[in-house]
Amino acid sequence: MPEINILPKEVYQLIAAGEVVERPSSIVKEMLENSVDAGAKSITVEIKNGGTTYIRITDDGAGIEREQVKKVFIPHATSKIKYSEDLNSISTLGFRGEAMASIAAVAKVELLTRTKGEELGTRYEIAGGEEIDFSEAGCPLGTTVVVRDIFFNTPARMKFLKKDVTEGNSVAGIVERMAISHPEISFRFIRDGKQVLITSGNGELKSTVYSVFGKEFSEGLVDVDYSVNNMRVKGVVTKPSAARKSRAMQYFFINSRLVKCQTAMAALEQAYRNSIMVGRFPGCILNIECNSSFVDVNVHPAKIEVRFANERAVFELVYYGVKSAVETGDTPKEAHFSDYKTPPVTASGKIDLFAKQEAPRQMQFRQTEPEDFWQVASPKKSAAPQRNPYESGESFKINLEDLSKEEIKTPEPDIPDFRVVGEAFKTYIICEIEGDLYFIDKHAAHERMNYEQLKKSTVISSQLLLQPVVVRLSSEEYSAVCNNLELYSKCGFAVEDFGGTSVIVRECPSMLDGEDVEDLIVETAGKLLDGKTDITPEQMDWIFHSTSCRAAVKAGDYTSPYERDLFIKKLLSMPDIRYCPHGRPVMIKMSKYDIEKQFGRS
Repeated sequence: MPEINILPKEVYQLIAAGEVVERPSSIVKEMLENSVDAGAKSITVEIKNGGTTYIRITDDGAGIEREQVKKVFIPHATSKIKYSEDLNSISTLGFRGEAMASIAAVAKVELLTRTKGEELGTRYEIAGGEEIDFSEAGCPLGTTVVVRDIFFNTPARMKFLKKDVTEGNSVAGIVERMAISHPEISFRFIRDGKQVLITSGNGELKSTVYSVFGKEFSEGLVDVDYSVNNMRVKGVVTKPSAARKSRAMQYFFINSRLVKCQTAMAALEQAYRNSIMVGRFPGCILNIECNSSFVDVNVHPAKIEVRFANERAVFELVYYGVKSAVETGDTPKEAHFSDYKTPPVTASGKIDLFAKQEAPRQMQFRQTEPEDFWQVASPKKSAAPQRNPYESGESFKINLEDLSKEEIKTPEPDIPDFRVVGEAFKTYIICEIEGDLYFIDKHAAHERMNYEQLKKSTVISSQLLLQPVVVRLSSEEYSAVCNNLELYSKCGFAVEDFGGTSVIVRECPSMLDGEDVEDLIVETAGKLLDGKTDITPEQMDWIFHSTSCRAAVKAGDYTSPYERDLFIKKLLSMPDIRYCPHGRPVMIKMSKYDIEKQFGRS
């Protein structure tokens, strides 16, 4: 049997350091957490060569008393916890007492610190775990830590570091995430002598986000602030139109600690369902505030993964918080032209028709402010033309009867004054509303109206099919449908087992054409079979989605002037409708100002 060796201090310290110190960014993370825990209001991070040769972090926190300084570099020495019971309610970012000892084991460290009650501060220098200097020093209140030449005594680990620019970007990411999780702290980041980031520390999250991620991202955000069951979620999320191609801009924090939280991520994306394009993802900066005993942060070496006592409560908190924020804070999309340039003119002041012309102006899109459209003071009601639309024998794809019934049941809401200008490509209704022009995708809008009607119905109106529809399915699809007959019944369908691998449909929702029934059953059977949903309300959502799409007027279908008027009137009475269930916008605004600018009128 091989001899069992007791490792010397310098060896086991290097082993322990390998678990904490992977690269410069991990050093910065640990030291920033210490600065935050010390109550700092201002923190400066400076690095050189990606942090491989130089890292300096300065804070104005409480500082460290002289007799306590050496303890900072002893493994498992910490001021954050004292007893095992303390692990059940950790309220600080750091708590294990490993970081500074690990850093000092593989780098050259200099510490300067002074507390409020001391006239002189303390300077302590340690390298490779060995003390070099311990003396008095003049320094400001707070703590400054300088880390030089990481892995100087373990050169083999140097080769695993990436290029300086990559390591520097990793450090920048740590600083950015710490800044957005603590907007009440002013962060300053200096990289190779150049200041690249500074935040105000005024406590305003959007101000910090603007400083960290820039104007474009910050302008596409809505506020979230929701509380339930002694928990609170607070922060910002992107508007559906500002969704991104990846999840890279999703940041979740638990009591201001950055975490990876699959539960919160699932709740976030579920809240955007039917409001966001397929293949796009919402961005967020969300902090979940809860009792520290509700969450266990001591489950991962990097403290980035956590466990909750009740995952469902966290899901519902994030889901309802985000959903209500998006529904109230989102705004219609606006179309505008790129920068206008005055057309060339002759000496007499007339437009020069023979001058070289630039390419036609291209439309771009941005979000309007809430008051641009939905909040209109003292709105006027429009009147539809008084004629019988059936006289012309026109096809009525939009169910005016259902819309009229709803208007009789409830008081007619106030809607803005509008005038239907016409229709383009038999798809987009052009409408003038309060002095601006709107392009409305009639299929997308009608689909969402149907979808909302189905979701809000306690009992879905059904119609008996004159000729029942037999649907032939695969064996697996047949089983999936037969196992969910009650689900179909709740959604307005009367579906029965017809033997073999077929089902028969005798009733369907009144808004649906009988010819669409077979395709809908096949589609929803596939959804059920794929196991994409496990909760009955979500399964109903799939069926509602398919039903509303098939019942909606199609692009290219003719709609009469009377239909258009009544349709727009109904749409404007439902201000929450901005996207179809697939996530496409239902309308786009083109301001009068942008139009007139193209003609040189403004």
